[in-house]
Amino acid sequence: MSDFKNQSPWGSPPGGGGSGNGGFRRGPKPPNIDEVISKIQNTINRFFGGGKGGAKPIIISLIILLIVWTLSGLYRVLPDEQGVVLRFGKFVKTTQPGLNYHLPFPVENVLTPKVTKVNRMDIGFRSERDSGFSSGGVADVPEESLMLTGDENIVNIDFSVFWVIKDAGNFLFKIQDPEGTVKAAAETAMREVIARSDIQPILTEGRSVIEADTQEIIQNILDEYSSGIQITQVQTQKADPPDQVIDAFRDVQAARADMERSKNEAEAYANDVIPRARGEAAKVLQAAEAYKKEVVAKAEGEASRFLSIYNEYAKAKKVTQERMYLETMEEVLADINKIIIDKNSGEGVVPYLPLQELKTGTN
Repeated sequence: MSDFKNQSPWGSPPGGGGSGNGGFRRGPKPPNIDEVISKIQNTINRFFGGGKGGAKPIIISLIILLIVWTLSGLYRVLPDEQGVVLRFGKFVKTTQPGLNYHLPFPVENVLTPKVTKVNRMDIGFRSERDSGFSSGGVADVPEESLMLTGDENIVNIDFSVFWVIKDAGNFLFKIQDPEGTVKAAAETAMREVIARSDIQPILTEGRSVIEADTQEIIQNILDEYSSGIQITQVQTQKADPPDQVIDAFRDVQAARADMERSKNEAEAYANDVIPRARGEAAKVLQAAEAYKKEVVAKAEGEASRFLSIYNEYAKAKKVTQERMYLETMEEVLADINKIIIDKNSGEGVVPYLPLQELKTGTN
């Protein structure tokens, strides 16, 4: 027992020197691995009573294996991954990127699927990426692309769905076939949206609305399944009438475009002629109204003047008659050259005739 107390923690005598305990304490010199292991073994031996026999190496090995087994539970999740912890094969939890720990195998194990990778599902066609051929073509799949519109037309529509994993646990264990589920949900959603839309907006300006509505319906379906999938985008690749009637449809579209052009031209002509005609009509009405007011005002003035004269005449008939006579003669003779000769002056008419002026005036 005394020997046990006098030994150093590393299993060497307190006064030992040389390359043993004292050598390990000196400066920056690295320890000897064999010596460290030997000291650990001696410490373990003392812990188990210092007995001798073949059980000691086995116990040491078991302890080492226990340490290694415990440390095997450390795992790292990369930034583009999500950890899925399984306990005896049953999903327990998900872990975020970084260094994490789980109970060592076989109690728990972990899966680390890529959750930032954007996956693509093509519906209505198969591209070179899907078929694996190097021809560079695109194969149409009519059973997926032909859909009935709300106005009872048929449209051939190809589109792609882009998705990522938002919950790795649900993605791995709640659905059996993730890609098949996405494909079925996308095709169902697109057929629902197309069935309530007319063909004209589908082929022209209504594609963005169709894509947004389809994405919303797909996401709702996948959320009901607890699929752990996030739809990032629905992208329409093509929207045309069926190949059998596409030429006739293009002729109809061209005729409709001509109709719209003629209609626009007619509206432009109407917008030019009608305001001008309305302006001319307003101008004539204004002129007539002005003439009406002028005539009425003149007539009212003449009537007022006649009444005033009549009233004066009724008051003094003789004076009024003389005044009217003089005013009338003044108006009649205002612009006439005249010479007035007083018959009582004793002079004749001849001396007063301006013969020279009359002669000059005739020339």
